[in-house]
Amino acid sequence: MTVLIERALNRATLARQLLLERSTTGVFDAVEHLVGLQAQVPHNPYLALWSRLEGFEPEELSQLLDNRRVVRIVVMRGTLHLVSAEDALVLRALAQPVLDQEMARHGEFAASLRGRDLAPAMAFARGLLAEAPRTGGELRAAMAERFPEEDAAAFAFACRNLLGLVQVPPRGLWRRSGIVRSTTVEAWLGRPLAAAPSIDDVVVRYLAAFGPATVADVATWSRLTGLREVLERLRPRLAVFRDERGRELFDVPDGPRPDPDTPAPVRFLPEYDNLLLSHADRSRFLSDDERRQLSAGTRAVKGSVLHDGRGIGTWRMDGDALVVDHLVPLAKRAAAAIEAEGRRALAFLEPAGSDVRLVALP
Repeated sequence: MTVLIERALNRATLARQLLLERSTTGVFDAVEHLVGLQAQVPHNPYLALWSRLEGFEPEELSQLLDNRRVVRIVVMRGTLHLVSAEDALVLRALAQPVLDQEMARHGEFAASLRGRDLAPAMAFARGLLAEAPRTGGELRAAMAERFPEEDAAAFAFACRNLLGLVQVPPRGLWRRSGIVRSTTVEAWLGRPLAAAPSIDDVVVRYLAAFGPATVADVATWSRLTGLREVLERLRPRLAVFRDERGRELFDVPDGPRPDPDTPAPVRFLPEYDNLLLSHADRSRFLSDDERRQLSAGTRAVKGSVLHDGRGIGTWRMDGDALVVDHLVPLAKRAAAAIEAEGRRALAFLEPAGSDVRLVALP
């Protein structure tokens, strides 16, 4: 069985993630290929796509949100993502076990929800949210009025976990955004969640966008269980490798696996980017020790910086300057490349920005 070294895994995943070179694919197609983008921070998907697509125009993504072709919804790992409308119906349905577990374990609300018949409250909320998108405060107030003997905040939290809620524009629009208002996916898209979503199809799409990967990697990306059985079922359709530690790696047969010596350009990623969140073992991008060093301290980190495919630092804003805090000493050529890409990122994020500074971490 072929062994893939760490650098080979790095280049393969960068290629799938459109980070070895900017792609000419369209914005909508890129969102679907990547199986969505992390979106807890409203503007994160814009930088994520700017770093991946040639000539990316942020208003095009905003238009897709306005036209309901992409939506902001809780899916993988119980976290907010920007996904295509079709994927919202599939991924939100598959994520239900994760959200059930989250509700059962929640430190503040689990006790108030345990043993309750939530069907009447969910039916009430579904009708209310179908009338018009509501803020969290409005939903809690309505719950308190309709169910005065219950914990209104807990019931509103249950809505987040039991109903497919979409955050509607202007939240998430480029340079506009707005307060979070939610409605049901059925009301927003005019279609229900998928009744029988295919986990097999979604796992294959994960491998196409993040592979080669172990069973644990797929579980980390999705937070679902039972994935060993899924991959065993898929084995005849997949290519199988091993990493340097002997672990089995699954992949789509036609997935790009570039030469490990393929150059990887500097890339600026947002605070939350699935590239760095979707593997149990992230060593193809940075070691555990490097990750600890980069997360230490109190600086307001806005995202990560890749050089030669590795996470060498983080970036933040200091006034109108973009500051790169890096772990290792940088050769002149590396520093120049990081500064050049930093200036391009600054022009995209803050057109009035003045400077890019590199700061070595202690």
